[in-house]
Amino acid sequence: MKTMTLPNTELTVSALCMGCMQCPSKVQGEAADELFNAFRDAGGNFFDTAHCYCFWTPLGDGASERALGDYVARTCRRDEVVIATKGGHPSAENYRKVDRYLSPGRIAADIDDSLARLKTDCIDLFWLHRDDTREEVGTIVDILNGEVTRGRIRHFGGSNWTAGRLAEANAYAADHGVQGFCASEPRWHLACGDAEPAGEKRREPGVLLALSREDEAIHRRSGLPVIPYSPTANGFFATGGGKRERLRTEANLARLARAEKLAEQLGATPNQVALAWLMGHDFPVIPILGTSNLEHLRDALGSVEVELSPDQVRWLRDGEDA
Repeated sequence: MKTMTLPNTELTVSALCMGCMQCPSKVQGEAADELFNAFRDAGGNFFDTAHCYCFWTPLGDGASERALGDYVARTCRRDEVVIATKGGHPSAENYRKVDRYLSPGRIAADIDDSLARLKTDCIDLFWLHRDDTREEVGTIVDILNGEVTRGRIRHFGGSNWTAGRLAEANAYAADHGVQGFCASEPRWHLACGDAEPAGEKRREPGVLLALSREDEAIHRRSGLPVIPYSPTANGFFATGGGKRERLRTEANLARLARAEKLAEQLGATPNQVALAWLMGHDFPVIPILGTSNLEHLRDALGSVEVELSPDQVRWLRDGEDA
């Protein structure tokens, strides 16, 4: 599998990232090992989890981090993998109750928890799981740089942040000679009809965001990498569009049909084409594979062999008249 070094970091990561939200809630024990081993055997070294993952299950928050930490401790050297986790998540039912979830104390406490659960002394990439527009970006950048200085995180990024807020934060970082955000982790996939907050709603605290075309333009200008979750629209392209009813718009079904047509021409699967579409953009994109199914993972891993032209990337989304 190809690798890339994230700009302005020393983190060399695989072209695909292994998402751990389903582990151990849907896959655990030997089955989880088999899944992670298949990813690593294919050349993958990049794993993504979160402080809050599994809070909605009887396993409770932190279960995903513990499972990943245990896997790494048993199977490889720590420096053979790049671990990303997320903190700074708003309150939720069965999760902690806190208002200022990006306060210095809350971020520090989340990092404390994550380091212990992951059995590591440093997190390679620490995401802020949500933005909180009540906080000044400069204050947030300073808090995170304090954690870098303490040696508890190496680099940081923003999950569910608008590209505009990330650009504002990185302008502050450049002006003050400190580290900025190295990547963005939004929801993003070829089926753009998924519910996305619009207008003022996108700027409210804690909103879960999809990448907008305006965001794309900012990433294109800045070169800031995008590491998207739900990159195949939660099975929309892997299953003929049957799983996600709200995605079954006329535009998205046309995109699905184009993906199926191109897949047949290339000897690939529609799922692989949807992933290749993301990786075919003119800024760095590393899709997060969130599957708990080994065969689905193997199919997704094949996407790294599918290369699309700029015209094919454009055609898949916009069709003949674009």
